[in-house]
Amino acid sequence: MTDYYIPEAPDTRAWVIHPEIKNDNDRREPVAALAEAVALADALPGLDVVGSEIVRLPKRHPGMLFGTGKIEELKQRLKENEVELVLIDGHVGPVQQRNLEKEWKVKILDRTGLILEIFGDRAATREGVLQVEMAALSYQRTRLVRAWTHLERQRGGLGFVGGPGETQIEADRRAIDEQLVRLKRQLDKVVKTRALHRASRAKVPFPIVALVGYTNAGKSTLFNRLTGAEVMAKDMLFATLDPTMRRVVLPTGDEVILSDTVGFISDLPTELVAAFRATLEEVLDADLVLHVRDIGHAQTVEQAREVESILSSLGLPEDTPKIEVWNKIDTLASDAHEAALERAARTENVSAVSAITGEGMDALLTEVSEALGGAKHVEALVVPFAAGRKRAWLFEQGLVEEDTPTEEGHRMQVRWSAAQKARFERL
Repeated sequence: MTDYYIPEAPDTRAWVIHPEIKNDNDRREPVAALAEAVALADALPGLDVVGSEIVRLPKRHPGMLFGTGKIEELKQRLKENEVELVLIDGHVGPVQQRNLEKEWKVKILDRTGLILEIFGDRAATREGVLQVEMAALSYQRTRLVRAWTHLERQRGGLGFVGGPGETQIEADRRAIDEQLVRLKRQLDKVVKTRALHRASRAKVPFPIVALVGYTNAGKSTLFNRLTGAEVMAKDMLFATLDPTMRRVVLPTGDEVILSDTVGFISDLPTELVAAFRATLEEVLDADLVLHVRDIGHAQTVEQAREVESILSSLGLPEDTPKIEVWNKIDTLASDAHEAALERAARTENVSAVSAITGEGMDALLTEVSEALGGAKHVEALVVPFAAGRKRAWLFEQGLVEEDTPTEEGHRMQVRWSAAQKARFERL
């Protein structure tokens, strides 16, 4: 039998454009925004980014996004560079997308479509796949995108970047709605299973510590450093999507469950925020949140603000304890490195570390222990007879100082921290 060599299809030549629109609500600094958009494109297999640029506009043009002169100028540049796919770092309406594709003879993908495509390529668990499919269909519903037959399909993903031989998407809104209903039923089953897992974990006397942060802040590297796990950790946006949990022993001998979650990003598509809500509920149930920041990044303050905004929109309780972890201090120059260490030492609930070298890890774990232990106070409460599980949990935790049966239930005196009280109330 003869083996035939089948050459790999060449990567799709892509061009990245960041529109800087006057009086637009995009708060990102244009140069940094363009760099992030290029990094997003690099995170998607099969793309070769051959060029990128910032295009300044006085306003959005309803039909084409760009003005006539800029349309022609870009058309020539794209043709000269044999570009097949243009990634526009912002929202492109269905009419604008269709008109630009017709004019430039290339495929257009906006920021939402690109992020959805990356998520579709990376989702590994059943829940993650279902969530991405639902988000993609919600996005697709407004534009009924067909498969892109001029691009090779070499990976997973959603089919926004398609290839020869694929069946074209001929779905109308009714078909999409029916598929959404089917997916939602399947997702509901998965979410119920996850809820059962969370309930079973609640019986285990270990606090939950959730890692959150802007994508590429080094969460997975930190997770691996603290747990000895081998979660995928690359210098790449959205290197990991599905949550991972491992047990960690603190310096005090206490144990916690550490949870790694999907990274956040500015202008995260609303479809994805909604779809990944079930996954992010791991954060909402956490006893402590570690907000991991790439402290050496030029936009670290803006990124931190974006993460806080998303946590707030997800409904993270305001009283959930948080520690800011200033990661990647090994990337700082000597003076900046020392300054970061001194500033972190003076600031409450801040820890400066390097997940790569291990610097600051012991201090971080000590701070986690203190945050979870916290100041304990005595409180009296009545636990109804029907709430036997809650009462048992209090004894498992060693929090009970007095326990007296009454007509209403068990009148108990407990000594606990705010985190333990919050955990008790979630049982």
